[in-house]
Amino acid sequence: MITIFNRKELCITYSMEEQAKIRDVLSSYNIDYSLSTLGNLHISNSRGVPGMQDFTQTQYKFYVKKSDYEEAIAILNGKV
Repeated sequence: MITIFNRKELCITYSMEEQAKIRDVLSSYNIDYSLSTLGNLHISNSRGVPGMQDFTQTQYKFYVKKSDYEEAIAILNGKV
């Protein structure tokens, strides 16, 4: 179980496709992760931030156990 006391931030991405790849890779190596999502609720043309493209509206932040961090970094550097 990952808690705020035993976790370390692995990476941040703004791409839905990349976060899906990261999830798949971590799962295939049996590395537990926690995913935090932060985004704007108003992504239409009439609301949101002018000039900001839709794909940058959501932030995906991955956390892993501190004990799995080095392995997860090595895996992602070779796989993503």
